[in-house]
Amino acid sequence: MEIVQAPRASAILYNILINQANHDPWLLPANICPIVPITFFKAEVSFEFVDISGGTLQMDLKQVEGRLKRAAYGGILYAHTYGVPSTPDEFLQSVKSKFPDLLLIDDRCLCNPDLEPNPVIIADVVLYSTGYAKVVDLNSGGYAFINDNVQYHPVDLPHTPSAYIELEQGYKQAIKNRTPYIYNESDWLQTQADFPTWYDYRQQISDGLIHSNKQRNSLNSFYADHLPAEIQLSSEFQSWRFNIRLKNKDKILNAIFAAGLFASSHYASLAGIMAPGECTQAESLANEIINLFNDRHFDLEKADQVCKLIRETLA
Repeated sequence: MEIVQAPRASAILYNILINQANHDPWLLPANICPIVPITFFKAEVSFEFVDISGGTLQMDLKQVEGRLKRAAYGGILYAHTYGVPSTPDEFLQSVKSKFPDLLLIDDRCLCNPDLEPNPVIIADVVLYSTGYAKVVDLNSGGYAFINDNVQYHPVDLPHTPSAYIELEQGYKQAIKNRTPYIYNESDWLQTQADFPTWYDYRQQISDGLIHSNKQRNSLNSFYADHLPAEIQLSSEFQSWRFNIRLKNKDKILNAIFAAGLFASSHYASLAGIMAPGECTQAESLANEIINLFNDRHFDLEKADQVCKLIRETLA
């Protein structure tokens, strides 16, 4: 077992992808963070999107199973929708036994960061982020627990900060307009930096998690008490942000923004934007979800105003 660090989690993903001898496409959930498929573009590794399950809101495992029966794949990247902690270990174990050369990445970038590897890790790579807007926000950084069978050799790429800003503007525009995203190679990915030792980094994460959980628990409790239960996702989805699902999403977001407050609306289905296809369950969730902030950028006064606006708009 190896612990690796990088300026951001996508740099670790990139280093893993470029070192794989298998060039078959990967399977990704359609509601993944856009930087993930863009990292695949940069690494020149092809991929396909899989829809989410309407029941679990996670990557549809029946679809994954069907794809694996029909074609060869290089790997599966499993992500945790809104940081839900549960992992389909039994399914992943079955996949690993049937396809031992298939690489499994467990993307936990929205989950509470674990500081010790699970002694029985089924995935080949367990990936975490401490970047902007993550559960522990150190404004940069990512790390991973990597099994010994995985080839990992970090590279030092040229990096231009403005290239990332341009990239971000481009993919956000494509998502907003629901138009195909055209990737243009640039020096957007930072792969090297001055890292703290794992001991120091781990301590920063541990301290950050204490403060983050205290803040999130306080605001989550307030949201749960002051919003209709029928619009709330179940508690397991409420660690990264507090998520509500409802039909008149745009009207509520407009009311929140008009009041000088903010909320977010992650994650869009990337099917039809970054790869061909249509993923109806991911699109349905994206059309109805609002992520309410529960981090250090928000407080109980703002949460109270948001709850009142939501209740008034629903009424």
